[in-house]
Amino acid sequence: MTEIAVTPQTVDVPEALRRAQAYFRRTQGAEGFWWGELESNPTMEAEYIMLVTFMGSDEGDRVGRVAEDIRRRQRADGTWALYHDGPGDLSTTVECYFALKLAGDAPDAPHMRRAREFVLAKGGVPNARVFTKIWLALFGQWDWRGTPTMPPEAMLLPKWAPFNLFNFACWARQTIAPLLVVLTLRPTMRLPPERGIDELFGMPREAVDYRLPLRGHRWFSAEGAFLALDQLLRLAERLPWKPLRNRALRKIERWVTEHQEADGSWGGIQPPWVYSLIMYKALGHGLEHPPIARGLRGFRERWSLPSDDGKALRVQACLSPVWDTALAALGLLDAGVPCDDPVLQRADRWLLANEVRHRGDWAVRARGDVEPSGWAFEFANRWYPDIDDTAIVVMVLHGLRFDDADEEAARQAAVDRAVRWLLAMQSSNGGWASFDKDNTAKHVAKLPFSDFGKVLDPPSVDVTAHVVEMFGRLGWSAGHPAIRRALAYIRRDQEVDGPWFGRWGVNYIYGTAAVLPALRAIGEDLSLPYARKAVEWLLARQNDDGGWGESCATYAEPQTRGTGASTASQTAWAIIALLAAGEQAHPATRRGIAWLASRQREDGTWDEPQFTGCGFPGYGVGERATGPAGARRSAARGSGFMINYHLYRNYFPLWALGRFHRATNGARSDGGAGVDG
Repeated sequence: MTEIAVTPQTVDVPEALRRAQAYFRRTQGAEGFWWGELESNPTMEAEYIMLVTFMGSDEGDRVGRVAEDIRRRQRADGTWALYHDGPGDLSTTVECYFALKLAGDAPDAPHMRRAREFVLAKGGVPNARVFTKIWLALFGQWDWRGTPTMPPEAMLLPKWAPFNLFNFACWARQTIAPLLVVLTLRPTMRLPPERGIDELFGMPREAVDYRLPLRGHRWFSAEGAFLALDQLLRLAERLPWKPLRNRALRKIERWVTEHQEADGSWGGIQPPWVYSLIMYKALGHGLEHPPIARGLRGFRERWSLPSDDGKALRVQACLSPVWDTALAALGLLDAGVPCDDPVLQRADRWLLANEVRHRGDWAVRARGDVEPSGWAFEFANRWYPDIDDTAIVVMVLHGLRFDDADEEAARQAAVDRAVRWLLAMQSSNGGWASFDKDNTAKHVAKLPFSDFGKVLDPPSVDVTAHVVEMFGRLGWSAGHPAIRRALAYIRRDQEVDGPWFGRWGVNYIYGTAAVLPALRAIGEDLSLPYARKAVEWLLARQNDDGGWGESCATYAEPQTRGTGASTASQTAWAIIALLAAGEQAHPATRRGIAWLASRQREDGTWDEPQFTGCGFPGYGVGERATGPAGARRSAARGSGFMINYHLYRNYFPLWALGRFHRATNGARSDGGAGVDG
């Protein structure tokens, strides 16, 4: 967009609000939801090609179109990255290169040559992550000896055992269960030599060291002990007598089958989905097996997004309709749309219809008598409602009302159930995690296969703050015991220089923008030194152009926090935080509003290629970075999972503009909300 000189005096906030509201009115689905693309990295497409090739599924032209999406996302230096403008990533580039070879690309093509040069410069396939090597082993391109040993008997461990399945985060739990079978049975599809990737090794295959890497480089450590245990398990696998093996395999298959969702997915995310399908094939099932048929069909439906020209196809890692709908509806409420407006009524009904009433895995650690409730992230995910979505949905439901008495009673009952469920899910340290309670067994992050980003779901400040803000909107005060414990957790987790770590959004701007509105909602005094330190940190991070931005690199390099090119979503977050602190008249706030309004497009939207959402920070526990800086960089850059939510750029600016409009409107006799000088 062409830069234009804009001053606070020239900004027309009501017009910007009108355009943003009009966009959401146009784009609401007939059922009442909003849903934008969840863009991640091209390993999703690469692994889809590998999956359907391994399964032997004829997908028509889909493989070619998915391959075209991979080609379009390659950068000029031949690499593929984990996020926009991020560094080239070795494992991602290896997987994309191999997928393109499976799709028929010639290794001497210029784009393949550039990718190969990067891989070899980084040490080749032997330096890739464990999960990339598992994919390659499925095709005989890596020796199974170079993957972790995970006996399926682990599925029989009781819930009190150190390595039972429920000590892992729900996404890791669902992934590990089928992998117990895959890594034991080691199914392999043999490829003709010309489709292999020997050229990515940089050495003869017989010279490759297949030992698992010691991530901490110290044998006298937890990682070293687990590698020694891995060697013992390998020896045990050679024994002919395994009395519990068949029982364990049957239990895993039952568990996986029970956890498949109506849309064919597992947990509404890609990793357990693909490994579950591979597990069924390893167990001898064909394409006609119902879970396999449902699973492959699911990928062909909502999960695949065609390009504008129809020649490319992208496979999403997850779908976000509940999250998008709740955040869009809350933005419309904040922007002054009345609660009886049909657009909000439709959203309300859709959200109510998607309450999760199934007793999922969360019940293992939550209070046993709590009634199931909550909302998941996706269209279909009955096993894993999440706390963050639930808190935002309750804020929306609390702000709406129905004229019909039965509908109104149902709305209030859903809010009451969700509140009781959230109270039961508070962790012992006072915070809330995303899916589980007290999922903090850090020893499981030391296992050899735990190099894929994050295997735990500990409490996080951003989720906790959203829950606290929800309670504040419901009229609860800081004196309630649950809120008092949450507030203590939030204050303990503040950075020395003022901000808060953002677990699910990039990064410290997101965390801080979650906390300050929460503090205001419960009546906390925002003139207290700790709150003012956060405000001053935000003010000091404003870019010269008036916006705010922060790179995904801050997860690997926390010293760069609060720095990056201005983006619509992060500028909106900073404004939301400043407004919560009563800074609506501050020049920085008004410059931020001017930045948003001046960069809005005619259709009411904003451009934002940057990734401002986070799936995995890139280190196994998922909390803010600790330990040596070098270790943080290598872990986060190689195993982080970043997200570009395509609606973040639109509904968070709506939030900021709407809240600014409300905060400043009373000062103008004409009722307008333009920004004065």
